[in-house]
Amino acid sequence: MMGAVLAGTSACGSGSPTKRPAEGKDGASGKASTTPPKPKGPPMLLETITPQTGTTVGVAMPISVVFTNPVATKARAGIEKHMKVTASQPAIGAWHWFGDRRVDWRPKTYWPSGTKVKIDANLEGVANGNGRYGTHGYVHTFTVGDDVRADVSATGHTMNVTKNGNLLRTLSINAGSAQYPTWDGTMAVIDKQKKVHMTSCSVGISCNKGSADYYDLTLPWDVHLTQSGTYVHYSTGDPNPGSGSARGSHGCVHLSLSDAKWFYGQVKQGDPVTVTGSPRGKAPADNGYAAFNLSWEQWLSGSGAGPVSTG
Repeated sequence: MMGAVLAGTSACGSGSPTKRPAEGKDGASGKASTTPPKPKGPPMLLETITPQTGTTVGVAMPISVVFTNPVATKARAGIEKHMKVTASQPAIGAWHWFGDRRVDWRPKTYWPSGTKVKIDANLEGVANGNGRYGTHGYVHTFTVGDDVRADVSATGHTMNVTKNGNLLRTLSINAGSAQYPTWDGTMAVIDKQKKVHMTSCSVGISCNKGSADYYDLTLPWDVHLTQSGTYVHYSTGDPNPGSGSARGSHGCVHLSLSDAKWFYGQVKQGDPVTVTGSPRGKAPADNGYAAFNLSWEQWLSGSGAGPVSTG
């Protein structure tokens, strides 16, 4: 399973983040003082930084930082300026705040494959505007791997999988139903698991065992797309998806067993899966890592400091 900050519930519904500590570095340097300086206030801490150091991710993967405590609006531009993103291939990008605890950074367009990226969050002494101050820095480095993309047509019942611009396979799929349509738009893979226990009750679809919408299943080859529980996977209730199948899904993208296993082996965290033709609308940009569902202008509207270059 890929390391990831976000974990959805086990079936096409709402979910909540899984907490994981961010990696840190000692921000002090030089000769130690015999009398440590008195802190200005309580510490400002980071709950998570994604991607994790040393990982290889897809071209649509944002950098996502979650603070333990709320950050005031007045402090956001200052914090952004202390979280420097550098890359081996220069790109223009910006931070975007989702509420007062989460801020994501994405380039204007997808990362180029092979890019080596570093985030240096030098937050020692930096204020969060609510009486807290950073006590040290955090550094994460990661690499952007092959450009693997999946383009799903909900109406055409197909998924085209490409790698570095070359078509690998066209797969038959089912994506959602009239009652439970899947999300449209681009969703970067959050993580993947060989097996996931999925229940209709856990996502508020049905807790009635006599209902046609009730299910309690452990299903294989699960690629996780949204925090609210969207997956690309195999379903025993829809074993032969495609245009000839009358079955739909509860919002997930269904593949045959062999196709699901193959797709699972192709993708990694941050690879974009783009769905078109579904009436539900685009997944919110913070429902997992769907940053590219916002236009560049929309993205900049949530930034305190504006666009910067990684060069």
